[in-house]
Amino acid sequence: MNNDTSPTPNHRPGQLAMGIGALIVAAVLAWGAMAIPSDAGYAGVGPNFLPWVISAALGLCGVMLIREVLTGGYRQMEEPSGAPRGDWRALAWVSAGVLLNASLITTIGFILSCSLCFVLAVRGLRSSEGKPGGDLRQTVKDAVTGMLIAAPVFWLFTKLLAVNLPGITASGWI
Repeated sequence: MNNDTSPTPNHRPGQLAMGIGALIVAAVLAWGAMAIPSDAGYAGVGPNFLPWVISAALGLCGVMLIREVLTGGYRQMEEPSGAPRGDWRALAWVSAGVLLNASLITTIGFILSCSLCFVLAVRGLRSSEGKPGGDLRQTVKDAVTGMLIAAPVFWLFTKLLAVNLPGITASGWI
């Protein structure tokens, strides 16, 4: 007669991998944080403070995920929504936006490259919901929305925080 009262594993195979993956990423972040100098800066906090906080928080999340899995699986998890398979066309649109942003940012500037990324990503996200990607009018609206988001970010970083971001003109406003 088996008197084992430990909970039987009631989890999907990927759940344990998620916790282990979080611990591995936390360890890699901690390893990287060791290479950052710890000289105290403003208010006694050095540049390695935030990476250590992030790696510790991620490590704690990894431990909690593993504990949850080993005590019966993700009990509060809802059934996943969406399609049973990934939408590769939508992924292609979003990926194209990110890759074009990275490759064109120094050529056409931060604002235009981020706006292009926004247009392509929104088209992909609409496609993933089964909605039409958008006609010319919708694409123009998306481009204007992207610029209305990217321009204040550009100005905040370049004018207020003095971070050099690539612009189109030498004035620093576009």
